Amino acid sequence: MKALVFGILILIAAAFVVLPAGMDWWEDVLSFLKGASPVIALFIGLVSVFIGIADIKDRVEAKKEKAAEKKSVSIS
Repeated sequence: MKALVFGILILIAAAFVVLPAGMDWWEDVLSFLKGASPVIALFIGLVSVFIGIADIKDRVEAKKEKAAEKKSVSIS
């Protein structure tokens, strides 16, 4: 419950600082987003590559296990 109230207060504060009637930080927020977007895209790309590599490794391992299972069944 405390986390919910804290989260709502933070959202209200964030909305206040970007509004023209508040602290009018909207231009600063846009500048930050423009600068951070390529960095965020880089991290998302790297994570996607790592997930793809792990997926390929899992598929290869599953094929090896299936082949070993098939071999053990045919021997029995």
